[in-house]
Amino acid sequence: MLTMILIVLGLCVFEVISSIDNAVINAEVLSTMKPKARKWFLVWGLLIAVFLIRGLLPWLIIWAVNPSLGPIEALTATFSNDPHVKESIEMAAPILMAGGGIFLVFLFLHWLFLEEKHFGLPRFEKFFVKNGVWFFATVSVVLAVIVWFALKQNPMMAFGAVVGSSAFFITHGFKQNAEESEKSLTKKHLSDISKILYLEVIDATFSIDGVLGAFAFTLSVPLILLGNGLGALVVRQLTVGNIDRVKKYIYLKNGAMYSILFLGVIMLTDAFGVAVPQWASPVATFVTIGYFFLKSKKALTITA
Repeated sequence: MLTMILIVLGLCVFEVISSIDNAVINAEVLSTMKPKARKWFLVWGLLIAVFLIRGLLPWLIIWAVNPSLGPIEALTATFSNDPHVKESIEMAAPILMAGGGIFLVFLFLHWLFLEEKHFGLPRFEKFFVKNGVWFFATVSVVLAVIVWFALKQNPMMAFGAVVGSSAFFITHGFKQNAEESEKSLTKKHLSDISKILYLEVIDATFSIDGVLGAFAFTLSVPLILLGNGLGALVVRQLTVGNIDRVKKYIYLKNGAMYSILFLGVIMLTDAFGVAVPQWASPVATFVTIGYFFLKSKKALTITA
């Protein structure tokens, strides 16, 4: 029970921190909408975000990598005592872990090499920003190495890594488009319905990080739904009233990205058969985000 609580809390914190960019975009667009449309998005949009995206997507992923399981068994797999179900999950887990791990590591490397940031670890981060042109070479080598070793262990695991790479570049394209389209969304000539629909698409795109990162914590769909759902609720509350305050904590994004790196590495090591304790992911998330939160708070105090 203690491990389950730790996992849920870790999922919640990770979902909140990794969704800050999404919350900022939502807040900017919502400020241009009528109160009725804004309320609809915050209520019904939350249900869509939690149940259709953060609940349905993990369930579909578990089912896809375990086609021998039925829909109910895919949902309750981690709580099942059926030896067939456990064996199926154990066989399919490396495929999922390899794909999710590659996705998260690529996500971190893109941020480290190419994205604008406040330098939380100045010497380390500035070095990579100066050498941003090496991003594509780096991820290509990382993928090649992972695939090479995965082929020796399980060809499907290698395929999972390639799928994770493809998923990163596809979702990254959508994210870039979403950020570039934010200005057009705030124009008043667009209808509130158009803005709501576009915000749902943006939310679905940004939620991929949280959903795949959740598998570093657990393969249990109910726990993922609970933890990510609580996180999504907190993000909605931040969107409504506290987003400007959150933006002042300038190193929270750094904390999110370093925790994504740790989760990606945990997933890859787990894929290759290294036993990783269940508490490792939430503890790594708490420590990493806690460090950068305190660093942000210190910077805020100095500025004030």
